[in-house]
Amino acid sequence: MGGIALLARQAGHEVSGSDSNVYPPMSTQLQAQGITLMEGYDPAHLNPAPDMVVIGNALSRGNPAVEYVLSNNLAYTSGPQWLAEHFLNNRWVLAVAGTHGKTTTSSLLAWILEDAGLNPGFLIGGVPENFGVSARAGDAPFFVIEADEYDTAFFDKRSKFVHYHPRTLVLNNLEFDHADIFDDLTAIQKQFHHLMRTVPGNGLVVHNADEAAIEEVIKMGCWTPREGFSTGQNAVWGIDSPNPVTNEFNVLLEGQDVGRTGVSLPGGHNRMNALAAIAAARHAGVPVAIALDALGRFQGIKRRMELRGEVGGIRIYDDFAHHPTAIEQTLQGLRHQVGNQRILAVLEPRSNTMRMGIHREQLAPSLDVADKVFLFQPADAEWALEDVSNSIGDRAHCYSDMDELVVAIHEQARADDHILVMSNGGFGNIHQRLLEELA
Repeated sequence: MGGIALLARQAGHEVSGSDSNVYPPMSTQLQAQGITLMEGYDPAHLNPAPDMVVIGNALSRGNPAVEYVLSNNLAYTSGPQWLAEHFLNNRWVLAVAGTHGKTTTSSLLAWILEDAGLNPGFLIGGVPENFGVSARAGDAPFFVIEADEYDTAFFDKRSKFVHYHPRTLVLNNLEFDHADIFDDLTAIQKQFHHLMRTVPGNGLVVHNADEAAIEEVIKMGCWTPREGFSTGQNAVWGIDSPNPVTNEFNVLLEGQDVGRTGVSLPGGHNRMNALAAIAAARHAGVPVAIALDALGRFQGIKRRMELRGEVGGIRIYDDFAHHPTAIEQTLQGLRHQVGNQRILAVLEPRSNTMRMGIHREQLAPSLDVADKVFLFQPADAEWALEDVSNSIGDRAHCYSDMDELVVAIHEQARADDHILVMSNGGFGNIHQRLLEELA
């Protein structure tokens, strides 16, 4: 929604918005663009009446602002619908979908197109350091969008991505998530099938050939040429001779080595993200050699293994990981970089699915790589995280008080440690609090 607000502002509209507990980098980004940000959902924020109210999918019936819109017959729409009607029509949309890696792959793809001189528009769920913003209109025809499977709005329960009508579609991976709106993986696959139905016959589907769940979606119906990518050599695009320390790897196209490249983000999952971006960019006309070269200048993304600071030889990172698979992959990527130095994992299981306890059995194994584990118990969680810390053993501890958590991490940390903070929210600004405490 913040990104859509930026696009509306760039199009010349006067934009204001209501939200609760907005935190950086989105809050500062909006304010820097001249967008009025109001705390809470007071109906007075809608007076005088705007020409259009764009309602995010986090709001539902009973919200005072929503009730005011309906009772006063104000014009309203969803974010994805507004985007489709005002920005995506007549554009070559490159959409990146999947359970994990959407923000990273979208950022890599947008940067490759930018470095090739194409000045793409984009809407990304993070802030790529190369751009400094999460959205911009760009020049026609190319528009890169992070395509989320979450529902559109309280009045439109289709996945957001069905509005985007991509010509180039990337399918990164597919696991069960969003248990608050999907009953099982099959329900998510059905939405991905609906997305596949919107890709034209002269488009391209770039898909993870190692993912059985995606293969099942393709078998449900695909009317578009496909190019698979793989960690090995069993697809159109492959990886050879990866170096887990430098994150460099050779790119294979139809079994032929077409060059070596690297990414600034650690882990095998980020090599796959980069490979998908290279393939999608090639469909938009960017030669592989140019894409490989561009990746060397990619500067990373805020909240994706972002180094927030270092005090006394202790480094603190911020990452968005909030699903067991993402947590495990992020920790493994960091382990390859730091060798035998200690990793202190700090996790806030904040997503709706996590708070429901859907992934509770997978959470402890996902933290195996960490030397110390600090779990924060959300007040509204439906289960006790102590179950996880008990199963991990002495190296894990659970806290429900933020001050106690910060002190405990400080007491355990020592020089050459790496503190990895993982949450899909602001986590009480714990990164800055830790830096101050350590200082």
